[in-house]
Amino acid sequence: MPTRILPAVGDADAVRSITTLLSQLPDAEPVAPVADSTQLIDTLARLAAESVDELPEVVVVHERIGPVPALELIREVALRFPAVGVILVTSDASPGLFQAAMDYGARGLVALPLSYEELGSRVQAVAQWSVGVRRHLGASGDVFTGVGGTVVTVSGAKGGVGTTLTAIQLTLAAQASGRAAALVDMDLQTGDVASYLDVQFRRSVVDLAAVTDISPRVLADAVFRHDTGVALLLAPAEGERGEDVTDRATRQIVSALRSRYEVVVIDCGAQLGGAGAAAVEMADTALLVTTPDVVAVRGAKRTVRMWERLQIRKAEETTVVVNRHTRATEIQPPLIQKITGTTVAATAVPANFKELQSVVDAGRVHELESKSAVKQALWGLAGELGLVKATEGAHKTGRLRGDRGSANFRRRKDQRE
Repeated sequence: MPTRILPAVGDADAVRSITTLLSQLPDAEPVAPVADSTQLIDTLARLAAESVDELPEVVVVHERIGPVPALELIREVALRFPAVGVILVTSDASPGLFQAAMDYGARGLVALPLSYEELGSRVQAVAQWSVGVRRHLGASGDVFTGVGGTVVTVSGAKGGVGTTLTAIQLTLAAQASGRAAALVDMDLQTGDVASYLDVQFRRSVVDLAAVTDISPRVLADAVFRHDTGVALLLAPAEGERGEDVTDRATRQIVSALRSRYEVVVIDCGAQLGGAGAAAVEMADTALLVTTPDVVAVRGAKRTVRMWERLQIRKAEETTVVVNRHTRATEIQPPLIQKITGTTVAATAVPANFKELQSVVDAGRVHELESKSAVKQALWGLAGELGLVKATEGAHKTGRLRGDRGSANFRRRKDQRE
């Protein structure tokens, strides 16, 4: 059986060199190369959705792949597609890099300039390993050690538009439908998830910031299991400690959560930092919450344009959620879509603070009544986004990137300072 090899190479000259050598290897079947980390993860996810058998046995990652750095990309592939063997192609063949590549999940390293013999030997060994793993685990979904969950970020056009409430209810809806769900408070200075859910817990996302290898046990120690079953990773009680959560730490944390939970919802707040930028980059779905008023819609437009300038996310890849919607307001969802250039969710959340006030004041928003129009809308939004199991979700309520944008954020921040 031929060995399917997927090259992930961003440099045009390197693409030609690698694909030429791969095509000369015996029993090799190189597939069309991908140009960046996002395309690689999307391609593997699409193939895995069809069947594990559709996945390539070997992925060759070039050291200059982007926007996610090569080692971070290898970690994500290893976490989400553990039966796929990854080979790193690099000009640095030092023992230190070799050890780092192995720690991040690579199955081999090939030095530049490429040698036919060395490349062939590595590909053969990694392919045999991949086939052995699949034979041992079986040609089914059981090959995956993690669930490869969906990551959704929820950001605010400005403060006070309902970002945290939206994030909480989306997570609760996913959990109630039978999916393992986690909620992360990445509003590092002013996060209120703990207050909304009446939680006091000494650990926070900061406890994972300095961990280079987030094992399941380390992750479990940092997560608080709420009464609803939702896993909570909270913002630090001392806002200044949020600076310890770098964009790199965020990518590791999100990757670890994605490998353990089916749905990961991240409350990013209304202020953009390096951590929030990394989270939005990595998200399968990026939500931007706004209210239908001039100030908030202008804020939404500024946020979308900033994300585009910093290469965090394109406008058309952003979904706007309209909160506190009424038929009487002059600004309706179609106008917001036109102004922002985004996709606006079909589900709008009605304005009805009276039914929220008691649970918000008590810090018990998880006890919001099922007949609440706001809850029904937000759980309906969860269904629209594919976060709930369709049949059960309907009964209960009555869809790597990388560090390019976050690096640009830091660069522009440094320039301003």
